[in-house]
Amino acid sequence: MFRNMVTSFLQHEKITTTDAKAKELRSIAEKMITLGKKGDLHATRQAAAYIRDKKVVTKLFTEIAPRYSERPGGYTRIIKLGIRPGDTAPVSIIELVEAEMTPKKAAKPAPAAKAPKAAKAAKAAPVAEEAPAAEEAPVAEAAEEKTEA
Repeated sequence: MFRNMVTSFLQHEKITTTDAKAKELRSIAEKMITLGKKGDLHATRQAAAYIRDKKVVTKLFTEIAPRYSERPGGYTRIIKLGIRPGDTAPVSIIELVEAEMTPKKAAKPAPAAKAPKAAKAAKAAPVAEEAPAAEEAPVAEAAEEKTEA
């Protein structure tokens, strides 16, 4: 059953199913996309052993996997729709994530932590500005003495 679902999911890039099936399908589909990102012959054969349609395997390796080459995971999204009227089963849509992901940069310090650092920097800055001025004065005097001599 899940082999057919994964094949349909990768073919259409979005399917509607029950919550429980969507959660199980997510892990299998993400493994298939990870195989697609590897792109070697062994990964192709592993994906072809699970996916039932050769055209879908080709689509996985040529279209879907390159889209997520920079993304470390989280290729799918599950959106809960509500309850199916016939049997009151919770229904969801599972789809591939389309938005481009930007890698997170280094963690920024909390705003409260910035204030003490800024105060320390402000205290240190005048000291740093005064020190070069004090160092420059003797150098300038020494230069004047050499020119006079």
